[in-house]
Amino acid sequence: MMEWALGIAAIVLLVTGLVGQAFEMRKIRSAHSEATPGIFLDARNYKWYALIGVGMVLWYVAERI
Repeated sequence: MMEWALGIAAIVLLVTGLVGQAFEMRKIRSAHSEATPGIFLDARNYKWYALIGVGMVLWYVAERI
């Protein structure tokens, strides 16, 4: 049985992280005129990756409770 409060919090974190990272990628892409191969490794993306990771862990915990 899933703990619904944790599940909803996980969904909110995942969606926020994915949407925030998409907007950040657009800002990074518009700042560079040429294609940058390391765009995913830009330091501005790490906070979004952390938010997505916390959401995934929270989802896993919600499923196991």
